[in-house]
Amino acid sequence: MRCVILNRFGAPAEVLAAGEQPTPQPGPGQVRIRMIQSPIHNHDLAIVRGVYGTRPPLPAIPGTEAVGVIDEAGPDTANVVMGQRVSVAGVQGAWAEFFLAKAAAAVPVPATLSDDLACQLLAMPLSACMSLEDLDLKAGDWMIQNAASGAVGRLVVALAKERGVNVLGLVRRQQTVAELEAEGVRNVLATEDAAWATRVAALTGGAPVVRALDSVGGKAANELMNVMAPGGVLMSFGALSGQPLVIDPGNIIFKQTTIKGFWGTKRAERTSPADTRRMIVDLIRLATQGGLPLRVAGKFSLADVAEAAAASETPGRAGKIVLRAA
Repeated sequence: MRCVILNRFGAPAEVLAAGEQPTPQPGPGQVRIRMIQSPIHNHDLAIVRGVYGTRPPLPAIPGTEAVGVIDEAGPDTANVVMGQRVSVAGVQGAWAEFFLAKAAAAVPVPATLSDDLACQLLAMPLSACMSLEDLDLKAGDWMIQNAASGAVGRLVVALAKERGVNVLGLVRRQQTVAELEAEGVRNVLATEDAAWATRVAALTGGAPVVRALDSVGGKAANELMNVMAPGGVLMSFGALSGQPLVIDPGNIIFKQTTIKGFWGTKRAERTSPADTRRMIVDLIRLATQGGLPLRVAGKFSLADVAEAAAASETPGRAGKIVLRAA
């Protein structure tokens, strides 16, 4: 089968290449899925670079989420429908014509959902949902997040709205503020304005900002803490800057701020199947109602994976870059 091969860790556009591997055979409890479309997530690129929380043995086929069609089932699988279109996340080897997944993890996709939406239905939306729940916000509370124009940032806004939670978003450029406002996203500030922090109180009406979600790292985390109220919680979600957190001890000591990390993989491991189903059902409901802002900015074949990786790391993308098997 055709696939993407990773032989060494490094810059994605340099180390990813198209190749051929034997078609995998499903084992007990597994299904084989014919891949239709798979997104390139930031964590996929971190895995390729070798800087993620886990490293696959090499050579490896990357890719952790996809939409596809069940092609074959292994032993000890129940209620599997051949030919059913499913979404699946938390897998290995999705950037291939065929990949394996646990049968229990394959989520049937309503026909009303496009492949563009279905291929990114689970990983980022579930992470955004879990992070909001872990931040323990109630209706009327204010939180702040950076990288507000990214996939997670947009999802947090949509899911917070469902909960009555107010979100203050940070982006780098004023142009991005205008783009988000045109989409109906409010309360966004551009950090290219050196005085952005002085405008926070005007947007919140003086209400305290009690939680922060940092997807950038470096000095950006401390900037969030600077405008957060005493006793707040900052969640480290990602490190788009590639830099370690730079924190003013005063924000921890005198403001009594708590810092905690979020990793979707570990969060999913300690989440009960019933709780996971609850969140997935809710996400599918929102998706069918048009309430999940999941967009695609470009589509590439498996053979063009190097170009796809470069496109995925281009600033200002209007959505995910995805790989298609055909």
